[in-house]
Amino acid sequence: MLAAIGLDETHESAYRALVSVGAADVPGLARRLALGEPETERALRRLERHGLAAQASGRAGRWVAAPPGAALGALLTQQRHELDRAELAAKVLAEEYRARAVEPSVHDLLEVVTGAAAVSQRFLQVRLGASREVCALVSGGSDGTGGIGGGAGEQAGGRGVAHRVVVERAVLDTPLGLGGLSAALGREERVRVVDRVPTKLLIADGALAIVPLTSRTAEPAALVVHASGLLASLTGLFEAVWREALPLRLGEGADTVREEAPEGPDATDLEILSLLLAGLTDASVAKQLDLGLRTVQRRVKRLMELTGVTTRLQLGWHAYEREWVARRVRVPQV
Repeated sequence: MLAAIGLDETHESAYRALVSVGAADVPGLARRLALGEPETERALRRLERHGLAAQASGRAGRWVAAPPGAALGALLTQQRHELDRAELAAKVLAEEYRARAVEPSVHDLLEVVTGAAAVSQRFLQVRLGASREVCALVSGGSDGTGGIGGGAGEQAGGRGVAHRVVVERAVLDTPLGLGGLSAALGREERVRVVDRVPTKLLIADGALAIVPLTSRTAEPAALVVHASGLLASLTGLFEAVWREALPLRLGEGADTVREEAPEGPDATDLEILSLLLAGLTDASVAKQLDLGLRTVQRRVKRLMELTGVTTRLQLGWHAYEREWVARRVRVPQV
């Protein structure tokens, strides 16, 4: 528990033992710790350098513990100051990096990372670097580099970072995958499922993406993409897959998940569609149904997202294909 202030398990055990007995000599403390006397003495010297122990005055060979409140409090304060300085240095470096990246060259927009450890570390850095939203496509048998759950997800979720994750259905067939999904849903991440994702992908804040380059048989490699047309394409790919995927929800058990069919249009949505297909404008539809104009536009936008289309003409075609409206539409009142 005291590793954060520079004490390993042996030093912490020595300090705890010394606190419990008040004072002890090296042989007695060594027996209590089940350590050799030389190792015990080295531990005491280390505690002395940290201000946690001192040799008793007037009694050679006796050691006493420093009061934990004062001694540990001083170390914690020092640690906080060091962390504050490190955070300030990180902010300065980030500002320098952003200033240099205002007019990036073509070579600065792409970064190739090779090696399993380097790829895994870069995925982790991209995810933990997000401040608003993480979007991920997770393939079956994922090694966790762009995945769900785990310490990175907990840390990002704890900072209020939103998550949208699409997983392959194969992930649901593995206990490890189900565990990660349950943990992600428990953190209120939004998770959807499809039969197959086109690629593993991770996007942070819409400003940085990382995608694998090689197959499992080759040396692992990944491409880090900064703000560019390629990043916009990757973001569009994610959004297209997200629209087609089915939502996942926690099941009755804590470690089970289930798919949910996408919500369809309600009666008001169907009335709006029928009137629009009859040729009415948004304003006329709003007046006819006694709705606000923004309400009509918001409902139409939701229906377009639900069907995965980008134009109202496509929405009308999908409405007929899905039998949301009949060929004969309601005639507006004059």
